[in-house]
Amino acid sequence: MSVNSRLTRYLVGRKYWQPALLIWLMFCSLGHAEQANDNGSWVVNGVFTSQIADRRPVDQVLILTNDVDTIYFYTDLHRFQGQTITHRWEYEGNVISEKKFDVAGPSWRVYSVKKLKPNMTGKWSVVVTDNNGWPVYVAIFEYVSQNSGSKSVILPPPE
Repeated sequence: MSVNSRLTRYLVGRKYWQPALLIWLMFCSLGHAEQANDNGSWVVNGVFTSQIADRRPVDQVLILTNDVDTIYFYTDLHRFQGQTITHRWEYEGNVISEKKFDVAGPSWRVYSVKKLKPNMTGKWSVVVTDNNGWPVYVAIFEYVSQNSGSKSVILPPPE
C-alpha cells in the first residue's frame, strides 16, 4: 500500500480530516507528485475541476458545495499508449460509474464528467486504473451542503 493511500485512509477515518486533507492536497499540487507504475508509464497529473478549456483544467476543486451539479476529472498520462485507462468514479466507497479511454499516444490527456445530485454530499473519488485494472492514481474531493456553512475550496490549476 502506498504512502498516499495509507494517508488518505487515515484522514478519511478521522473527525477533523478536512483541514489535514486540504494541507496535504496543496502540498501535493505544489510538487506535482508523479506516480509511476512498473512498466514505466505514469500519471503526471489528475485533478477535479469545474471546467475544461483548451483540453486543460481551469482550476483544482478540493471541496465543492452542492449548488454546483457538474464536476470534471482531468488526467495527464504518459507512456500508456495502446492501453485502455479507466476513470472509476466512487461515492462514499461505492462505484458509481466508469469511463474508459483508449490511449493513442505517448502523452495523452483525458477527462470525464459527472453530474452530481445535491443530496449526494460526502466523499467522492476517482480511481484511475490501467489496462489490467490496477490502480495507478487516486484523487478525492468533498461535496458539501451549501446550507451547512461550508464553502467550496478551489485552487488555481496545476501547471
